[in-house]
Amino acid sequence: MEQLWLTIKFLLLGLFQGLTEPIPISSSGHLLIAQYFLDVEIEGSTSTFALLVNSASLLAVLIIYREDIQRLVINGLKFFKEKTPETRRDFMFVVYLVVATIPAGIIGVLFQDTIDDYLSTVVTVGVTLIVTGLALWLIRNMRGQRKDGNMTMKDALIIGGAQAVALIPGISRSGATIVAAMARGINQETALRFSFLLFIPISLGGAVLSITDIVNDDNLSTMALPYIMAFVGSLVASYFSLKWFMNIMAKGQLKYFAIYCFVVGPLVVLAWFLLN
Repeated sequence: MEQLWLTIKFLLLGLFQGLTEPIPISSSGHLLIAQYFLDVEIEGSTSTFALLVNSASLLAVLIIYREDIQRLVINGLKFFKEKTPETRRDFMFVVYLVVATIPAGIIGVLFQDTIDDYLSTVVTVGVTLIVTGLALWLIRNMRGQRKDGNMTMKDALIIGGAQAVALIPGISRSGATIVAAMARGINQETALRFSFLLFIPISLGGAVLSITDIVNDDNLSTMALPYIMAFVGSLVASYFSLKWFMNIMAKGQLKYFAIYCFVVGPLVVLAWFLLN
């Protein structure tokens, strides 16, 4: 019975993480909130759990953007032989993705442990959710005209910097990168695509860094089924959540996420002070 409850709990945690990963409200921040206020603990290795649910979200992104990825790979390689406007556009898009990955990669390697030790708190999440809400509110009505072929190296660096800031719990990665892109005059479709294609290298990088922890996970055999269910839950929820978010972006309704952050952020801070 205990194993059944554990499996169900991990399925629910996977669904929760998958639901919040694509949308701009910070999945890591919400997981911290759930663990603190609902007294939810992650049995086994938190590194293994994080890798599995993030990998599931990555797989959902790969499925949804598979045609874009295929085109970028083919045209990116073709650029070395055929320098057409189309191949140049896609080659440079890949270059910008690589460049935008660097800031978060460097900050993550150098300071991730410090961030985890000092900023992974409920109060931090409450405050940063408010910051996320403010950023979303400021760009809620922006309708940029710049598309893939109009991006620049400066855009990539700014978006990459925003992704690095999102290493702080409560700052949404998708929210930060989309806000940065739209603030630069990039249209919603390109901003969304760039944000989630940018999730691919940062997620793969995190997986590589977590391999050692997983190999040393003493609970891997006993936690196999709960881990699998967390992966499945995250995959399904990430897929439908991202599809839903794409529809929200197309309708220009980011303000609802801003309002959500304005409500939840202060409530989290207030609740923490009342309980302490």
